[in-house]
Amino acid sequence: MGEQGMETGTVPQPGRLSGGGLTVGVEEEFLLVDAVSRRTVAGAADVLARVAEVTPGMIGISYHPELLGTQVEATTGICTEPATLRRDLWDARLRLADAARAEGLRLVASGTPVLRGPTPPVTASLRFIRIAEMYAGVVAEYQACGCHVHVGVDDRETSVAVVNHLRPWLPTLLALSVNSPFDRGVDSGYGSWRVIDQARFPGAGVPPWFPSAAAYDTQVAQLIDCGVLVDSCMTVWLARPSSRFPTVEVRAADAAATVDEAVLQAALVRGLVRTALSELAAGREAPPVTAPICAAAVWSAARHGLGGPGVHPLLERPVPATRLLAELLRRVRPALEDTGDLAEVRRLLAAMALRGSGAARQRRVAAGGPQAVVDMLVEQTVRREEGAWIP
Repeated sequence: MGEQGMETGTVPQPGRLSGGGLTVGVEEEFLLVDAVSRRTVAGAADVLARVAEVTPGMIGISYHPELLGTQVEATTGICTEPATLRRDLWDARLRLADAARAEGLRLVASGTPVLRGPTPPVTASLRFIRIAEMYAGVVAEYQACGCHVHVGVDDRETSVAVVNHLRPWLPTLLALSVNSPFDRGVDSGYGSWRVIDQARFPGAGVPPWFPSAAAYDTQVAQLIDCGVLVDSCMTVWLARPSSRFPTVEVRAADAAATVDEAVLQAALVRGLVRTALSELAAGREAPPVTAPICAAAVWSAARHGLGGPGVHPLLERPVPATRLLAELLRRVRPALEDTGDLAEVRRLLAAMALRGSGAARQRRVAAGGPQAVVDMLVEQTVRREEGAWIP
């Protein structure tokens, strides 16, 4: 439940680099499934204990529990070079997968479980227990997993202004990442059932536009006073200024099926943040996007991914989702060129165009039954892909 603002561990604390670059860190959430039944299993405590035994004092990467016992989280270090990010993502997945296998389990990178086991227990933590008590049945089966990208900024005021600039592009980041089509073994008809499931929490979706950090803090405090948030870390928006670190945190994406797809999200988010900072330096405010249009865009992205219509946040009308992706790429191209990431982003997008989204790949193997889908996800999660994100 990291996209709910758990911030349970040491979140990467990126900062501005010399030469205009920005550091980046990624949080990845995973599911644990039984090796035989392929259903989710509450084995997080044992898996995390085993990882701690084999990686004592490891610098950078860290591992954490999530709200429910069927989930684990890995956090990269503060990455100043893109190649380091890829290495951290790969190492974290491999170590968690090895620990899971030693417990008779498998690690799965999917936004939602394909097959659900018994109702999982809440992780033994006072804060997690408070969350479970507040949201009751909403969290009982909320085994949703996301890919969260942290990008460094100078200060909190700037973070809020950057998030304003990100608002129109969050649905497209979601559409690119869809990787949760199944719910209880049945095709939901959505590319991202995770986001639909998440909508049951108060304040989900694209964040409001805020004129200042003070306005943001006032709104969050009001939601806490109204009894709908446990604390300031609990906001469910798809992007936000981190409540504890000098970062912008983007949580639009489903759990990335592969390391390549996590790297792609990180590259695009960093490009969007860098573009926003350039616009702010030039005195350009974020364009207005209404809350209903934002909600429509998120729903359309969750329903269709890139394989159907999207909602243009500025034109306020339907357009092909692929057009929205093309516009996002045009927007961030100067930033990607400046950091040397453009060629790698193009390569990763071309690869996705050939093999399809995570949701599309799940559906392609579903003819073999839901167990076949889980097996494919297990293999994808630790697949070493060629190429590296080199600036």
